[in-house]
Order: sequence, then C-alpha cells, then structure tokens
Amino acid sequence: MTFSNPASVMRPIARFTGQLIDAMTGAHLWADQFDGGIEDLFDLQDQVTISVIGAISPKLEQAEIERAKRKPTGSLDAYDYFLRGMESLYMQTRETTSEALRLFHKAIELDPDFAVAYGMAAFCYLQRKTGGWITNRAQEIAETARLARRAVELGKDDAVALSRAGLALVYVVEDFEAGALFIDRALILNPNLASAWYASGWLRVWIGEPETAIKHFARFARLSPLDPFLARMHSATAFANVLAGRYDEAVSHAGQALSEKPNMQLALRAAATSNALAGRIEEAQKVMARLRQIDPALRVSNLIDQTPLQRPEDLARYAEGMRKAGLPE
Repeated sequence: MTFSNPASVMRPIARFTGQLIDAMTGAHLWADQFDGGIEDLFDLQDQVTISVIGAISPKLEQAEIERAKRKPTGSLDAYDYFLRGMESLYMQTRETTSEALRLFHKAIELDPDFAVAYGMAAFCYLQRKTGGWITNRAQEIAETARLARRAVELGKDDAVALSRAGLALVYVVEDFEAGALFIDRALILNPNLASAWYASGWLRVWIGEPETAIKHFARFARLSPLDPFLARMHSATAFANVLAGRYDEAVSHAGQALSEKPNMQLALRAAATSNALAGRIEEAQKVMARLRQIDPALRVSNLIDQTPLQRPEDLARYAEGMRKAGLPE
C-alpha cells in the first residue's frame, strides 16, 4: 500500500492512495484514493481501514469455502458444513436455500452451541419467504423464531448471529421490537460488519425510514463491494427510494439488481412498482409479465400479506404501483 501527501497552496491536503495485490498470483484486488484536510487525517485512516476490510473479507470467505469443498465429505467438521451452507445460501435459489438449511442443521448437530449456524438457519427461512417458497407458514414462522432466539441466546456477543437472527425475526416472525434490538446490538458490537448494515437497512425500510435505509445500504456496499447479496441490496435500495418518492432512482437500482440476477423476484417487484409509479406503464407491465411467469399465484392481496411494511401509506403506495403494473387483486 502506498501513501502520498501532495502540497497545496490553499489548504494542506492529505491524499491516501492504496492498492491490494494478491501476493501469490500478482492479481489486482483493490485500489482506491482518499482525499481530505490534514485535520481529517485520522478519519481518512479509518476510511482506508474500512475499505481494505471490505475488499479482503469476501475473498477470505470464498477461499475458506473452496478449502472446505476440497476436503473429503467424511472429514468435514461443523465449520466445514457451515461454510458449505453459506455457499449454497449465496446461490439464492429454492433448491440451494433448502440445501443450505440442511447443511446448517448438520453443523448444529455436530456443535449444538454454534450460534452463527442457528442464525443462518433462521435466515434461510427469510430467504424462503422472500422467494415465495414457504409451504407451511405457521410451522416455518415457529421454526424461524426458535432458531433465531437460540442464535441470540448462544451468541449474545456475536454480531453475525445477532444481525442474521434479528433480520429473520423482523421479516418472518414480525417481531420488530426484538429484531431491532438484536440488529442494533450487532452494529454496536461490530460497526464494520456489512451484514449488520444490510439488516439495519431492511429494518428501516419496513418501519418507514427510507432515507436512513438508503444510507445503511450504501454503507453495506462500501464495506463489502463484492458481496453475494449485492443484488439484494440494490433491490432493497430500490424499495427505499420508492417509499421516498424517488422513482427514477428506484428504477436504476432495480435495473442493477436485475442485470446480475434477471429472475430475482425482489428486484422484479421493485422494478414493476417503481416504473409504474414513474409513469412508465408499458415498461412496468413488461416486468410484471416476467414476474407472473415466475409466480403465477401472485396477487395484490397475498403480496401485501408478505410485506411487513408498518406505515399504511407505504403499503398503499406499494399496492398502487403493483396495480398500475397490472397485478390482479
């Protein structure tokens, strides 16, 4: 990493430039530049630290996943099952989410005190609800609550377990008080944890604080620019912009999500409602046609039932957009 401090006749300026290189392969991993006044030197150092962490962390996790995959199945321990579960979860399909849940349960069998495995198992049910894959609502809500509360019980000081369990409690169980408490605690424990900012962003969308949500999602993206959930973050940012009345920005973020995952229902819903509310009815109807091919049973009534928006005006705006896009009642 290299640093420079160019002279300035107007005001002393500090400029940090950094680059990360893979020492094994020589591949370029990350580069960035940070400018500010000399008086902001320590803040600039913090920015460099956060950016480096965000660049390195996903690479380390993927390297661990690859290491686990190379080991014979018979020698896998609880952590290996957990990493395999993470790999399956990141694929974000119905089948891979079910496989992730199975692997997290296997990790729990091998280590009943594995707090993060409980949290990620609870998060699988969140992903099932998001994808419209729940088959027994009451049973899955109860199981989500059990797993999430066990994760919190075992991982009171584990920011990852708290953030994943908290988000599952909010979205699946709709226990906003407990979920918000755990998400906020995760941020206090580790303000550099990307998944905690992701969870906090969604929480703020649902409780009607879209401006705060947008900031938290942006923080998530800065901390983990290569995150497997980046498309979901763009979908979430699109929803936040819809609630804030910025439909063109919502369309842009939904488009970024769909460029990566063309069949992601979350992104398609955001694209349909934001285009419709922006007055681009024809485009909204095209998106709705794609969405209904994926989920023919989708209706305004069951869509609203799946959405834990707390403000009546937010629910009304979302429903209006989907109706204008062509979703039947």
